[in-house]
Amino acid sequence: MFENLSSRLSGVVKNLRGHARLTESNIQDAMREVRMALLEADVALPVVKNFVNDVRQRALGQDVIGSLTPGQAVIGVVYEELVKLMGEHNDALNLAAVPPAVVLMAGLQGSGKTTTTGKLAKLLKEKQKKKVLLVSCDVYRPAAIDQLKTLAAQIEVEWFPSNVGQPPVEIALAALDHAKRHFHDVLIVDTAGRLAIDEQMMAEIKDLHASLLPVETLFVVDAMQGQDAVNVAQAFGEALPLTGVVLTKLDGDARGGAALSVRNVTGKPIKFVGVGEKLTGLEPFYPDRMASRILGMGDVLSLIEDAQRTVDQEEAKALVKKMKSGKGFDLEDFKMQIQQMRKMGGMSSLLDKLPGQLSQMAQGQVDDKVINRIEGIINSMTQQERTKPELIKASRKRRIATGAGVSVQEVNKLLNQFEQTQKMMKQFSKGGITKLMRGMKGMLPGM
Repeated sequence: MFENLSSRLSGVVKNLRGHARLTESNIQDAMREVRMALLEADVALPVVKNFVNDVRQRALGQDVIGSLTPGQAVIGVVYEELVKLMGEHNDALNLAAVPPAVVLMAGLQGSGKTTTTGKLAKLLKEKQKKKVLLVSCDVYRPAAIDQLKTLAAQIEVEWFPSNVGQPPVEIALAALDHAKRHFHDVLIVDTAGRLAIDEQMMAEIKDLHASLLPVETLFVVDAMQGQDAVNVAQAFGEALPLTGVVLTKLDGDARGGAALSVRNVTGKPIKFVGVGEKLTGLEPFYPDRMASRILGMGDVLSLIEDAQRTVDQEEAKALVKKMKSGKGFDLEDFKMQIQQMRKMGGMSSLLDKLPGQLSQMAQGQVDDKVINRIEGIINSMTQQERTKPELIKASRKRRIATGAGVSVQEVNKLLNQFEQTQKMMKQFSKGGITKLMRGMKGMLPGM
């Protein structure tokens, strides 16, 4: 998402590389580049002006110590100012209230509000062990109530029934009463969105807020909207006492301006970011990690947290035990690793969190379509072929290729990659970590 912004800011470092020290002249040139990078990323103009002025003032007084170049010194200041711009630290949900704690979801139609409601319920249930009740007060959009009911069933949380003939406030108060009587920890209320801000919508959500007195009022905004996202957030902030913002579709091809502008314009913290359509795709927002990603430093901490959250620990232990017993790594295990990677958001999500150079090396060489093709080829094999790949000769390769809808060359390519991975895993089982790291070069599936 921040690819263009990252490359422009990297250019600032390169341009300062030949300078021995920071001067007013070269800082002026660097700030011109920073300003252009932010404007191209669709950051709000007032935010850009304040940001550039703050960076310039700090950079002019910055001492370039022996271990730093002028470029590194400026990027250090830019990093710190980006963190400050986006909020400095993660603001967690404040659910410290007499149960049920009410969370009110607000936003325009199409911002991903209902999906985010489901994602938040899943996160609260699994990470905080909360008993959650969901209710939809969207009596206007066709199938909105059914959508939330389906999501509730998928994540196995309780859903409170409502229908299009009921007034939204009546639905919300009935759900609140149900939550109290059935000892729910959290009630999440999904409200109606509109295609644009209008008085009727604002009046309705104000009534809901006054009736429910929520501990959290979250504004859900589509990061793809750019400048419009900030304007809409400001309008909602003036109508409602918002407690936080959720940025959705952060994995899209938006230029990132909303992430940098919305905190500054609304004064409200970004609490979560949504990535992808999967119900696991809601992450707490950490300004320092986001600043690292923008500057091409990657976000390894989030990558580790993704792995801890999504990797099946029992399957991982079983694989280690199997390797130690000398049974070897087969195509069934290979497929399992691909599925675990998909749970973490796929290759594009993983690569986005790697530091700049590593990410650029892998980008373009591997993508989720290639991963899907690999899984399709393995699915076309018999169970015996997966556990004993050495059985796969010419006639079997032709059958597998036909079943997967690929060429025989693609099957050969997969088998060659698997053979290299198998050798690497053998080194791992013998404890040869140095040899393993050497063998990992170019070993991502699909590269």
